[in-house]
Amino acid sequence: MRLKSLPQGPRDAITDVQGIRVGHWTNRRAGTGCTVVLCEGSTFAAADARGGAPGTRELATLDPANVEQTCHAILLSGGSAFGLSAADGVMRALEERGVGFTTATGPVPIVPGAVIYDLGLGKATVRPGPDEGYRAATTAKGGRVAEGSVGAGTGATVAKVAGPENIVKGGVGTASVSTPEGVVVGALAVVNAIGVITEPTTGEVVAGARGKPGRFLGLEESLRARAAFIASKMENTTLVVVATNASLGHGQMQRLAYQAHNGIARTILPAHTSGDGDTTFAVSMGTVEVQPQDFVTIGLMVTL
Repeated sequence: MRLKSLPQGPRDAITDVQGIRVGHWTNRRAGTGCTVVLCEGSTFAAADARGGAPGTRELATLDPANVEQTCHAILLSGGSAFGLSAADGVMRALEERGVGFTTATGPVPIVPGAVIYDLGLGKATVRPGPDEGYRAATTAKGGRVAEGSVGAGTGATVAKVAGPENIVKGGVGTASVSTPEGVVVGALAVVNAIGVITEPTTGEVVAGARGKPGRFLGLEESLRARAAFIASKMENTTLVVVATNASLGHGQMQRLAYQAHNGIARTILPAHTSGDGDTTFAVSMGTVEVQPQDFVTIGLMVTL
């Protein structure tokens, strides 16, 4: 497998990985929402939290040292820790269809999740809960994925380093790459970072604190402007779900979850701060056989 100029998938979305479906619930008036990635046929899944202020659920379930090997859906939500309850609705939607970990009394869906803090943007008393998670799960589909201020990205903002008066909008984004051998890697991100967003190949700031008209401030300028402000802030997070059709083992998926943080660090300055809850998930649908030496290439694809 060669890593040259890799083409995008047909939709340039995580749903280019066969079997992956995405659903959003959005409340624009309240400035919040949730996003569900359904991966019912996955073979292995893993997760990794690197930020100093994560809000997560069921991450330990995906540890390769534990019994359960995968999950049936992943929840990404606004609402801070309150938003984790939306996973209950995702579980209900899956249970109704008989999807879950097999037990003597029936299926138990495995739904890990992570949240962003968006309570300061809209109406803080309105948060995604079980009903909203249920709606996102039951409307999930393949094909094109809505991006921007939707789902978990509805209340997301970035470039908080220069103070709340200079922030710009974050949101949901998705992309995919593929190889001639048929391996597809797709990603979906919810970006609510304290840092500025850069184009990794040039270093250009594409979303930063607002400076003079038509210009974003870089990281150093932002820090000089409001260093005292950001010192106490723990209201930021970037969440990423990476999916592939490559047939990989559980330990390899854990490694991909680790490597997905490289992609965060390439584009967000700074990342993984004590005030961020940066968390990644990695899921294998296991439909394309690969050679052991191909794993390095797949890992590089994840960082793109």
